[in-house]
Amino acid sequence: MTAGLYMRDGHVSLRDGDRQFRLQIDHLQVRPGQAVALTGTSGSGKTLLLELLGLLRAPGRGTRYVCGDRDLAALWDRGARNTELAAMRGRLFGFVPQTGGLMPFLTVAENIALPQRVNGCPDAAGCAALIDRLGLNAVAALMPGALSIGQRQRVAIARALAHRPPFVIADEPTAALDNDSADGVLELLLETARQQETGVILSSHDIARIARFGVPRLHLTTRTRGAQVTGTLAGLTC
Repeated sequence: MTAGLYMRDGHVSLRDGDRQFRLQIDHLQVRPGQAVALTGTSGSGKTLLLELLGLLRAPGRGTRYVCGDRDLAALWDRGARNTELAAMRGRLFGFVPQTGGLMPFLTVAENIALPQRVNGCPDAAGCAALIDRLGLNAVAALMPGALSIGQRQRVAIARALAHRPPFVIADEPTAALDNDSADGVLELLLETARQQETGVILSSHDIARIARFGVPRLHLTTRTRGAQVTGTLAGLTC
């Protein structure tokens, strides 16, 4: 089994005119097969932290970020477009964005199979099993534009899990859904990931729903000093 993710002294800064946002991660460890939820107010850095963890954004100098004996922070040393970084991102993670992010020119089945194609691990039987498990058989041949929002999120979950990554990163995966659909989508994500022994790192504003599903929370706090806002995740292990 792939070793867990470990980040220490992580940081990244964003600037917008005179204002600056700085995200600080004192200590973060997520083990394989676990589900954890990032919570905090809007602007606390939840999405930014997901981007750091998912190798979508370069960390600041001095950040220690590893998976087992692999130095993930060092992958950025040769630039954002190096093939080793892209390959590691694709192998370690599946992604579920807020509103599906599906390819509109591919069918549901083709969208789900896409990560397998990209990672060179075709598995038609695995895709078929995910389609069945997530209740997508009736829409497998349709284009995303013909689906409801809830169906699109289920397709996004299947796509994120199709290549059996060690971790899935989900950014507010239920934000655009009504209560019943949100419960169903979150349950499918957590249960299917558990069956595959895939870890889940998700962000959410809905603390009550996260608590109802028993997902441990990692809470980001914010502090404002003049034009600088700092979001901090301090010393948390799951």
